Amino acid sequence: MWKLFFEICYFGCGLIPNRRIRNKLRTKQLFDWHNKYNALRKKFPELDFHRTRMIKGGWNIGFIVDNKYVFKIRKRFESSTPAEKITREKRITDAFQSISPLRIPKIEIVKAGKYTFYKYDFIPGKNLNTFSQRTIEKHAWAWGEQLAEFIYKVHNSRPAEIEDLRTNVKGDGWNHNDMCNNIIVDKKTMKIAGLIDWEYAGWGLLETEFNNIVAYSKKVRDSGLQIAVMSHYKSISDSESKKS
Repeated sequence: MWKLFFEICYFGCGLIPNRRIRNKLRTKQLFDWHNKYNALRKKFPELDFHRTRMIKGGWNIGFIVDNKYVFKIRKRFESSTPAEKITREKRITDAFQSISPLRIPKIEIVKAGKYTFYKYDFIPGKNLNTFSQRTIEKHAWAWGEQLAEFIYKVHNSRPAEIEDLRTNVKGDGWNHNDMCNNIIVDKKTMKIAGLIDWEYAGWGLLETEFNNIVAYSKKVRDSGLQIAVMSHYKSISDSESKKS
């Protein structure tokens, strides 16, 4: 849907007679998506770009190519952007690869023309918040157990390689910080397949992570999923406390 929308807007800009305004709209409002897309096609001629979907959210836009790879890039290209801002999400996901009980993106940073992309394998499935409230209620307890285990493992870990990212931030552990929009469910097994889009991840409060599960969706909030997650988390925490 997004790709068709951007294609129509890009074509519409071509009808603007003033070249400066036309280019400004394409670069600023359409995030220079056309040039970024063509740069990818040139970089990866072996991929089938006829089957491409476009995604948009947060700081980034992205392209899902042939249901195999995701290429994500910042909406606005700025040559002055510090390298650490470009590599931050990769550093965090790399740190949690062996810790997370759920699949998370294994990011590769690639250059295509003048652009820097995140590339990772596409995780097939359906976003949890797009299911009906009835379906979420039905699976809330099972999904809650999976999410609670994930939160417990990630929040209570202390990866040395990203210790510097904790600087001057109040919190008690590591959070994904945008879970509601990024929980992928396998439609065949109806189990959580993975968690994507770690751009907002960081050091924070456990309460914040619980709230972010339902922050942007009333039906998820009303489904009881948050209660299930918190209940399972308490059970895990109590069990681990007894072991120690």
